[in-house]
Amino acid sequence: MSTVIAQTRFSVLDRSRTREGHDGPQALRDSVRLAQQLEALGSFDRFWVSEHHSVPGVAGSAPTVLAAAVAAATSTIRVGTGGVMLPNHQPLVVAEQFGVLESLFPGRIDMGLGRSVGFTDGVRKALGRDKDDADRFAEQLAELLRRFTGGEAVHAYPAEGLRVPPFVLATGEGAGIAAAAGLPVVVGDLRGREKLLAAVDRYRADFRPSAWAAEPYVVIAGTVAVAASEEAARRLLVPEAWSMAYSRTHGTFPPLAPAEDIERRALADGGMSDKERGFYEGGLRGHLHGTPEQVEAALTELIGATGADEVLVTTSTYDRTGLLESYRLLAALVGRDRQPVPTHA
Repeated sequence: MSTVIAQTRFSVLDRSRTREGHDGPQALRDSVRLAQQLEALGSFDRFWVSEHHSVPGVAGSAPTVLAAAVAAATSTIRVGTGGVMLPNHQPLVVAEQFGVLESLFPGRIDMGLGRSVGFTDGVRKALGRDKDDADRFAEQLAELLRRFTGGEAVHAYPAEGLRVPPFVLATGEGAGIAAAAGLPVVVGDLRGREKLLAAVDRYRADFRPSAWAAEPYVVIAGTVAVAASEEAARRLLVPEAWSMAYSRTHGTFPPLAPAEDIERRALADGGMSDKERGFYEGGLRGHLHGTPEQVEAALTELIGATGADEVLVTTSTYDRTGLLESYRLLAALVGRDRQPVPTHA
């Protein structure tokens, strides 16, 4: 095992992706089951879930509710959100929700927060939000943190006085906001290396110590697929690459399809438009995938370049058996019996 990898924490963000022939409720049950399986491997520190609204391909619309189900079904792995999109919610309610989670599962809850709003005008209208609400993220974040320390006239029970580690997802201005607030940051994705490095450098340069974190803490997020062969690992990427390509050309993000169906489409004349093919092939590039030896080398280089404290793996695919095997092979690279994650990180 690489020394660099051995010194780095590894965690998983599961997006509760729906699959053709499997409905949303099944996707949520799959997320809970995956958390149990990853906990049993003993190599991953956290299991996070995401927030999406009115997206056919994603069942995870209520991350704190799903986090509660995951935490109830596990016993040692940390559980959190990657993340709750703060502009979609009132900080008081978010504090109350995480206060409940931390009260029920003390010492195991993480509060990952993002600044995105609904993806479409219709979703934003249904949420009672506007595009400009994302510009208030820093203000909302500050209010949310005060809810845990008793700095507001209206009290957020049972959150007040509890300590739930916050993380900021670095979309747009997120890295600068995380640095100014003195919070750990999550930066992705791995394909835009120059952009990723710039965000990490900016965050470290601007970081101000806070009551939540005394020093910068960097989590890099992205897809990692491991299999017995490079081609098998690449095939794990195919369903998500096509789903992204379809969303870019049709305006909706569909459930994941079997890799073999997508590959037949790619080979057939007229099976994909030129625009679809371009997005599809682009979606297959830049991810960390391959044999254990190839992924170990790629991770060692990536962690060395970024100085990351943690890697958050976000892999999605139709093949659940292949996905679990990928995580099993990654766990073997990472090593077992990891040290507990400090509560400040």
